[in-house]
Amino acid sequence: MTTPPVSTDNYCYRHPDRQSFVLCQRCGRTICGQCQTPAPVGVHCPECVREARGNAPRIRPQSVTAVRSMVSSGGPVVTYAIIAVTVVIWLAQLFSRGFVTNALLFYTPAALVEPWRIVTALFVHNTSLPSGVLHIGFNMYSLFIFGSILEQQLGRARFAALYFLSGIGGSLAVALLAPGTAVIGASGAIFGLLGAFFVIQRHLGGQSVQILVLVALNLAIGFFVPGIAWQAHVGGVVVGALVALLLMRTRHRSKTPLQAAGLVGAAVVLVAAILLRSASLLGVL
Repeated sequence: MTTPPVSTDNYCYRHPDRQSFVLCQRCGRTICGQCQTPAPVGVHCPECVREARGNAPRIRPQSVTAVRSMVSSGGPVVTYAIIAVTVVIWLAQLFSRGFVTNALLFYTPAALVEPWRIVTALFVHNTSLPSGVLHIGFNMYSLFIFGSILEQQLGRARFAALYFLSGIGGSLAVALLAPGTAVIGASGAIFGLLGAFFVIQRHLGGQSVQILVLVALNLAIGFFVPGIAWQAHVGGVVVGALVALLLMRTRHRSKTPLQAAGLVGAAVVLVAAILLRSASLLGVL
């Protein structure tokens, strides 16, 4: 009496010691229970599963798709990014019990040792309710309106330069006129956008009387309402207007290097002036 030969076709191709009568629906190989992956029809072996996953189209999250679409379509990415960062920092201020505010606000004597405050002050706002909501709400709404327009006209890099140079200009005005005052908020940069919008409209032949009235009214409010750093408003609108004038005078492509040099030079001068003022207050100079 003899024993019939055992067919290897009835054993898992990955585990030869395990008998099975189940076949992979894609490649037809025998697979044991451990190697089986359920499929819409039957089961698949590990190799076929990996191959299918490698060939499957990658699905990006909707948020990533939306950002890519906005970037490719020329949307105001810088404006939206500044708004998003500002709102996130404001929420952090609410729950940090003053730590975030104290770490990021602008205070002239501290600028020499902690120079980041020259820029970070633009992202922090009043957190007292309801005045804090009005503070950040008005600034971000103004940024949304004027930022969207100016970013489309100037381009992302030039708009970013305009915004931050205006904000630094506001800090410089505070350093010169009220060095003992700690300030927060994007108002200096927002007024810079208003000043730039006025200058650009004038150069393009558009109506500029309404924007001039708007700037004048908002500047006047800063002089009469307590708790508002009008110095930052004045510094922001002056620097914003000068930056816009530089951008308009160097619009031609042949003047791009001159434009870049002017923007970099303006940043160096503004920051250096603030640091010198801080040094003089600390008695370093």
